[in-house]
Amino acid sequence: MQISLKGKHALVGGSSRGIGHAIACQLARSGARVTLAARSEDRLAATVADLTSETGVRHGYLVVDYTDLEAYQAQMAAFLQGDPVDILVNNTQGPPAGTSLEMGLEDYQRAFDLLFQSVVFTTLKALPHMQQQQWGRIINVASVSVREPLGYLALSNSIRSALVSWAKTLAGDVGPFGITVNSVLTGYFETERLTSLNAKKAEQMRIPPSEVADRLKALVPLRRLGQPEEYGYLAAFLASEEAAYLTGAAIPLDGGLLKSF
Repeated sequence: MQISLKGKHALVGGSSRGIGHAIACQLARSGARVTLAARSEDRLAATVADLTSETGVRHGYLVVDYTDLEAYQAQMAAFLQGDPVDILVNNTQGPPAGTSLEMGLEDYQRAFDLLFQSVVFTTLKALPHMQQQQWGRIINVASVSVREPLGYLALSNSIRSALVSWAKTLAGDVGPFGITVNSVLTGYFETERLTSLNAKKAEQMRIPPSEVADRLKALVPLRRLGQPEEYGYLAAFLASEEAAYLTGAAIPLDGGLLKSF
């Protein structure tokens, strides 16, 4: 099977680094024109230049701050009105780590705006074009913690669970338009985000960060962390015509980490 996304326009959030970056690169290499969105303009510009040179397609980027919801909404509404997308990858930076006892109401509100409101807003703005053309792909980057909560990620556990449930509901509503909606439940991947979380855990446990990483690997049946490129492969499939009958799914990409069905 050879995946071709030629003629499609993809918007990939949080794509200056890590998983979002890998998804954007794979979609571009599969033939899509990609708009990357994130906070770091230097990284975005470098990635766009590299991908444009590699693929011969002129890609673009948006400098956005997902933590400023009002400004983000205005910017994204203007962009999608002028340059609608066929493939939407909803991905933002994660909220701060911490237990349920460490988080207050304001923390949950900020996490809700970051992980839920921004995604719902972007999706609703992208949908009219998809509905009109009777084709679209919506992919949400979520977490395995929506099924098996991680004690140190109270905000992510809570809000991402709401997002995955909303995506399942949305899939039923937009299916008649040929639009699929799927969520990927992310396991342990070798990213800057995981390195940062490991450093915090190492400090709390008073052990080296390398030992934290080794303990995580031991939890995974494949005994290793995922590589961002592997995430990109799944996203490219979900964005393709070959995945036209796959919707409303919450797909673990975790090396077998989840113990539940």
